[in-house]
Amino acid sequence: MRPLDIGICGAGPAGLAAALFLRRAGHRVTVFERFSAARPLGSGLILQPTGLAVLAALGLLPPMLAQGSRIERLHGADAASGRTVLDVRYASGSNGRFGLAVHRAALFGVLFRAAGEAGVVIEPARDITALDETGARPRLVQADGTRIGPFDLVVDASGARSKLRRHVGRPAEPRPLAYGAYWASLPWRGEGLDPTALSQRYRKASVMIGVMPIGRIEPGGPEHAAFFWSLKPADAAAVEARGLGAWKDRVRTLWPATEAYLDRIGSFEQLTLARYGHHTLHRPAGRRLAVIGDAAHSTSPQLGQGANMALLDAAALAHALGSANDLSDALSRYCAARRLHVRLFQALSLVFTPFYQSDSRLIPFLRDTLVSSVARVPPAPAMLAAIVSGMLADPLRRVGLAEPDWADLATAGVGGRAHASRPLDRGGAEG
Repeated sequence: MRPLDIGICGAGPAGLAAALFLRRAGHRVTVFERFSAARPLGSGLILQPTGLAVLAALGLLPPMLAQGSRIERLHGADAASGRTVLDVRYASGSNGRFGLAVHRAALFGVLFRAAGEAGVVIEPARDITALDETGARPRLVQADGTRIGPFDLVVDASGARSKLRRHVGRPAEPRPLAYGAYWASLPWRGEGLDPTALSQRYRKASVMIGVMPIGRIEPGGPEHAAFFWSLKPADAAAVEARGLGAWKDRVRTLWPATEAYLDRIGSFEQLTLARYGHHTLHRPAGRRLAVIGDAAHSTSPQLGQGANMALLDAAALAHALGSANDLSDALSRYCAARRLHVRLFQALSLVFTPFYQSDSRLIPFLRDTLVSSVARVPPAPAMLAAIVSGMLADPLRRVGLAEPDWADLATAGVGGRAHASRPLDRGGAEG
């Protein structure tokens, strides 16, 4: 196809990655961001092997590895007994995969700088609320009625609260999930914690506490950790009314090793209350419109796939545009490339979430007894590792990417800590 005029709504990971892919392919790309300055939202996340493969294709893996913290395992234990009930190791097979925990600001910074260097135009303070589809090519409509464009293609990367996805054939809005979480980014304190793990403690399925090293927000800066506590957003006001001290006492009682992090929290203002919803668009495309990232599919963070799915969407869209004969064909190819993987992981998220965030008494009992035992029996460890890695349904091949050589990446060093640069254990398991 000839070079296209493309307008992208949203400067998150999905929007910036798509802008970078498409600009490098020769298209004219403008990103519109509703904030007065493009900026990241949130605390930490894990870049799974899928997301790392996309960053490798963009040539951005070295700076990301330098700022992130390598994660080898996900480990969860019952808060009362200390019994391990979740133990997933990325390297349960012979592939040597690993995750990379990063602060959202670090991922944003790497993508934002690369987009600017590639010549992507980013326009802040553009609150896009609709599409004007009356002409042959759509225009973006701002909240004040101003129309921008026209564009050959509009990419909706505006997140779970998208106002543009209603322009697809079968729009859907997220269904709010009962549980959310308090999040905070705090200086890393490793005493009693595994520096290569996302560590969690559970009380049934109604309480989940987590600590995860997330590396450096800025190159050369101090190391940080993401700290989170699950709760129902509807209960947040009551928790805060009882006071910070009462909340800290409860956390400390369930997991004494969090003391160093609790000491760093001086008010509830340091905690961000995250709310989650679930939805999946039947077809994430309309007339000259592609929907990617959380605008196309949002869910709980239990499988840690959100940003990774967004990066895969960006790669899939660019691959489709580069291999199709016309725009309509490209949008069909984009939808087809992502359909199986998205629906599979959205279904898995629905299945797994109640085991860790719900009011059920039976489900956490099954988790702590039957499920945790079965998970240790081959081939369950390798299957769980593939699920956490996001590698089921061969997502990379479908978007024109290949899996990196993880052993080579391991020797490059991650996050600056001595443990991160050692060769990968080629036959381990998780936690």
